[in-house]
Amino acid sequence: QVHLKESGGGSVQAVGALRHSCAFDGFIAGSMIYAWFRHNPGKERERIATITVPGGTTYADSVNDRFVITRDNPKKIVKLQMNSLKPDDTSMYYCATRRYDEVEYPDWGQGTQVTVSS
Repeated sequence: QVHLKESGGGSVQAVGALRHSCAFDGFIAGSMIYAWFRHNPGKERERIATITVPGGTTYADSVNDRFVITRDNPKKIVKLQMNSLKPDDTSMYYCATRRYDEVEYPDWGQGTQVTVSS
């Protein structure tokens, strides 16, 4: 079983920056995908970024060119650098992981709040 613990987030003014991190406790296979999600109550959960163990990345259009996902495989840490933050970025942010052959993400972090004021 993989356990995830998030840290970072916080409150900033636009157009500030924040760094978010997720530490993984457990066996990490090379076939796993790591992701950052955000979810506001009453809205659909949004997958904003993914990264594979080899380092391939994807980004949602809403954060493309502003957010950067990175990983440190030996330390089992995934980070999300959030730049040029907007009030619309205010949300709970979650890290998650799944294997390539899984449809859903079974393992999630506890979530951290990001608040961006105008």
